Amino acid sequence: MTPQNPIETIVLRTLTLTWPFYAFGALYVVGPVLAWLLGAVALVVLYLGPAVRDDMRATGSIPLIVWIWIAGMVMMLVALWVGHLDWGLGLKKTIKSSIGWAKGWALLALFPLIGAVLPIRREVLVRGQCIIGLWTLILAPILLIAPHIGLPERIFTSPLKTVGGPGPEYFSVYFFTWDPATWTPRWQFYAPWSPFAALLGVIMLLFALEDRCVKWRSIGVAAGLLMILASKSRMGLVGVVACTIGPRMMPLILRGWAWQAVSGLVASLAVFGTAALATASDFVAAFKGARADSTRVRATLQRIASERWQNDAFWFGHGTVHPGSHAVEYMPIGSHHTWFGLLFVKGLVGLVSLLIPFVWQTALTMIDAARSKRGALPMGIMMTFTLLSFGENIEIEAYLLWPALMMLGIHAREMDGVPRNALATG
Repeated sequence: MTPQNPIETIVLRTLTLTWPFYAFGALYVVGPVLAWLLGAVALVVLYLGPAVRDDMRATGSIPLIVWIWIAGMVMMLVALWVGHLDWGLGLKKTIKSSIGWAKGWALLALFPLIGAVLPIRREVLVRGQCIIGLWTLILAPILLIAPHIGLPERIFTSPLKTVGGPGPEYFSVYFFTWDPATWTPRWQFYAPWSPFAALLGVIMLLFALEDRCVKWRSIGVAAGLLMILASKSRMGLVGVVACTIGPRMMPLILRGWAWQAVSGLVASLAVFGTAALATASDFVAAFKGARADSTRVRATLQRIASERWQNDAFWFGHGTVHPGSHAVEYMPIGSHHTWFGLLFVKGLVGLVSLLIPFVWQTALTMIDAARSKRGALPMGIMMTFTLLSFGENIEIEAYLLWPALMMLGIHAREMDGVPRNALATG
């Protein structure tokens, strides 16, 4: 995989250096810097047009879906300012939160913009993810053996934490962590915690399945599966099945025989429906019971966030997360769920600001996945984001999701009809 322009070189080298960046606790800094740097380049090449060198010219105008992402994230900033004004949080906290927006929510618009405008091929991102997978497999033996030979959980916390962030775990380097519920080791690889690492593994697997080279595809799939299994995350196990099979089943909705098969299956529920429902209920109960403490804490956080949103700050939220009590193991109210977190922090305005572009993007990927293989990876990404949004705050993890976000922009460009050979010729 040879980059065809300086932008592809930057993207591929940044992906290749993921583990070295993690070793210095720098990943939380790299993501936003890359977003704003390449975002500025995108605006410059759009403005200069033909004056830009051939291999770096914009691939076309900004697609509609990217404009929707931009509008949504700008509204998110407005909701933040209004919420801070409503609650009298002061100028200092407003500036700090605005910087947080620039390192989080803004990335959800910047990376699709970069992918849609700059001449970056999807093959570069696919191979870059497989290279991360190779690093992961090389380092896996020492990571997996670490708890059994007495190595510490955390190696160190980077001085880069002084730049500010959600917490020290974003700048810390770990071998593994102990699960407080079972006192068994879990691995988070280059993510700040294990459940997020599992869904990063799902994304790596989705990318790897598109690599044309059998060797690199095998490496990426193996590394993705390792991240999913070693993290011991329930969401990861769901994602590896749903997000890989779902997009590849979409073409069936255009096949008449598939609808006939579904009709027959629905009709059979009259006979087997009760047993199927009981089996499904047992599975859900076992799924939740696998990590009962985690399920309880998350459910309590969601209930508190919902009640306080409705009673205290319906339109623009509370402006920021609030400390939680012992009942939620001191987890902040407004965390561990993107949608309930948005309602609590930014109110209904914030929720709608994300919901509209999120649903629009998902619909586009589903339509394209039904029509061609091109849409399988973007749809799998959106399915993974959906899973992630129900267990995490997606904005504070955008700094590691940037290849997937960039792919959404590339897909929007492809749907607008920009041929791949145009990227090679400028």
